[in-house]
Amino acid sequence: MNLHSRVTFILGGAASGKSEYAEDFCLNTGKKRHYLATSQVFDNEMQAKVDKHITQRGTGWITHEAPFDVTPVLDALTDQDICLLDCATMWLTNHLLAEHDLGAQQIRLQETIARCKGDLVIVSNETGQGIVPENKLARQFREAQGRLNILLAGQADLVVQVVVGLPQVLKGKLP
Repeated sequence: MNLHSRVTFILGGAASGKSEYAEDFCLNTGKKRHYLATSQVFDNEMQAKVDKHITQRGTGWITHEAPFDVTPVLDALTDQDICLLDCATMWLTNHLLAEHDLGAQQIRLQETIARCKGDLVIVSNETGQGIVPENKLARQFREAQGRLNILLAGQADLVVQVVVGLPQVLKGKLP
């Protein structure tokens, strides 16, 4: 697939340092920075996590909130922009819980990424390295997350897995 922009895919386990690594990656580009937040805040715990991320990022970011439809934000980017989509896991969770057609949503995301003119950094969780979940919804999520990660890694120019705060390049080369 011929991509118009450089796509970087950063994945890791929960609290692995992937978001901090992705933020630092964007800071070093010199481009206009956009943060595409996909989470929805339903409780105080999630609000505290969002607040922590905002503080951690610091100033100089344009924040967009898009829990479902990231297309308008990504379509508006230019080659002078870099966008951090944090994270694909929350985006998928939102669609799963809303009972949307996950296959159709993933195809739409893939098409949007392909035509994006700005640089794109996508953060996602690696959820398939643990035990098989005991309930149907959790198993459905784990399988869907695995498929989404495979799709995003295949589309990316650079894939980095972050483990205990340390980046490991799985595909491509660091700039």
